[in-house]
Amino acid sequence: MELNDVYDENRNPTGRVHRRGEPWQPGEYGVAACVWVYDGRGRYLLTRRARGKSFAGTWENSGGAVKAGETSLQAVARELYEETGIRAGQEEFEYLDTDRDKNMFYDHYCLRRRVPLDKIVLLPGETDDVMWASGWKVRRMIAAGSICAIIGQQFRRLEPRLRLHNLHKFGR
Repeated sequence: MELNDVYDENRNPTGRVHRRGEPWQPGEYGVAACVWVYDGRGRYLLTRRARGKSFAGTWENSGGAVKAGETSLQAVARELYEETGIRAGQEEFEYLDTDRDKNMFYDHYCLRRRVPLDKIVLLPGETDDVMWASGWKVRRMIAAGSICAIIGQQFRRLEPRLRLHNLHKFGR
């Protein structure tokens, strides 16, 4: 049973916890941490959601819910490792921004890593494929519906900042 801390609309902790899978009450918010792994050559690491998951077969960046008692940085490091086998210290993640929807705050980070695909360790039941994709390919995948819709919206909004991180380091 996964528990998540409950926050108010200003992201103040309420002292309550939420059980994953149960509906959020009006005015309650959780936190999710997401990371765009980039290689410094204009590509982003995508994983495909495994069968049996919501949005199965769609591609996404790594991320997930922040568990009760966890910080956003702890969660993003844990989720990245669980979904890809990539280890990164909390200090390595670059904060991009935070947005909010009906019941969730999303903390967005990026991380520069050049990892060969054969070194990625997928989590059975969570992810079943991995690829490096250029920004152009990500945009085409969004248009084709092969990237989870919310991830596509987040990418479109964050792409100018991601491009600055990814391409200004090209050749270094």
